[in-house]
Amino acid sequence: MPARPAVPSAAMSPAPLHRSPVALRFSLSIVPLLIAATFLSACSGDQPTAAAAPKPLPVSIVVAESTRAPLLIESVAQAEGAREVEVRARVTGIIEKRLYGEGEAVKAGQPLFRIERAPFEIALAQARAQLAEAQALDEQTARELQRLQGLVTERAISQKEFDDTKSASAVSKAAMKSAEAAVRQAELNLSYTNVTAPVSGMSGRAQRSEGSLVNAGSDSLLTSISQINPIWIRFSLSDGDLQKLPGGRAAARNLRDVELQLPDGSIYPQRGQINFSASRIDALLGTMEMRAEFANADARILPGQFVRARVIVGEQDNVFLVPQAAVTQTENGPVLMLVGADDKVEPRPVKLGDWQGKNWVVTDGLKPGERVIVDNLIKLRPGAPVVPRVPGAGPADAPPAAAAQPKT
Repeated sequence: MPARPAVPSAAMSPAPLHRSPVALRFSLSIVPLLIAATFLSACSGDQPTAAAAPKPLPVSIVVAESTRAPLLIESVAQAEGAREVEVRARVTGIIEKRLYGEGEAVKAGQPLFRIERAPFEIALAQARAQLAEAQALDEQTARELQRLQGLVTERAISQKEFDDTKSASAVSKAAMKSAEAAVRQAELNLSYTNVTAPVSGMSGRAQRSEGSLVNAGSDSLLTSISQINPIWIRFSLSDGDLQKLPGGRAAARNLRDVELQLPDGSIYPQRGQINFSASRIDALLGTMEMRAEFANADARILPGQFVRARVIVGEQDNVFLVPQAAVTQTENGPVLMLVGADDKVEPRPVKLGDWQGKNWVVTDGLKPGERVIVDNLIKLRPGAPVVPRVPGAGPADAPPAAAAQPKT
């Protein structure tokens, strides 16, 4: 058989260069990424990475100085007026007018309300008329008794007639005295129609308005007055605090000076004096009630206001006052951040006493001359370098002038 011509195989023939549009777009998009990656790897290879040293952080400091501070016992207290008086109506009648401004300061004797006067003026006139009648009857019986005095001596009348006249004269005198008392009572009731302030102080709101009927008795309250200069501060000390006093619980009778902390945290400029101490411990609360008196000419403290009373029980030496912001509370107790000799952060556990204004009293853990950091505490780490500066010299968290901003 004749041989068939050889058919060229597909492996030996070159394949046609043909690609789909999707594959072509993928190839074109991957090329720029490969070039960018090659460039970045070359750049990173030229500059080896190195860990930058931390820059010192500017911080404000205070230098610890040994001082003397009072030893205090603190308690929640409430203010009350030295005199808190209820102004009540003493007679029944219609309120004609209110004569004061609610909430304003009033003086003792100042008119506050006026009650209708006409009924009491009529009652006074009737009482005076009855007094005149009693006086006339008394004069008549007195003349009759004097006339019969000579007749009974001469036995011109019986003794019984004289005795009856004498008794009638005594009855008339008693009736006259009763009429005089009725006149005084009517005059007093008339004066009660003008309701005045019994003491000086701050007035309260009016409980009754004009035109209201007020009754003398339990329903007679018109307003109230609180004397706020001086002001009284009422507080209690626990039995445990009393045991801590130098000399024990018995020394509570010798306590005198009291310091006052207002709700805004400031200290009242004047100290008060204790003017009352209870003679027993409250069996339910375990506290001893006390009261102090403070001058309050500018009405800075008002009745009902809550404050904090600090009873001064002594003094403590060799303590330090540091700002409250410098103290960090940890699970192991309070800690201060100090600047060491090499200007590095050094944490120091301390023992705290009471607050003194805006400062903590540090009783142990500090030495004179040590530098206490008072700001940027959240950025500090033990051993980190810092640049100490005096408070007020500038913003403590500002970066150094020589530090250049990195370029992107």
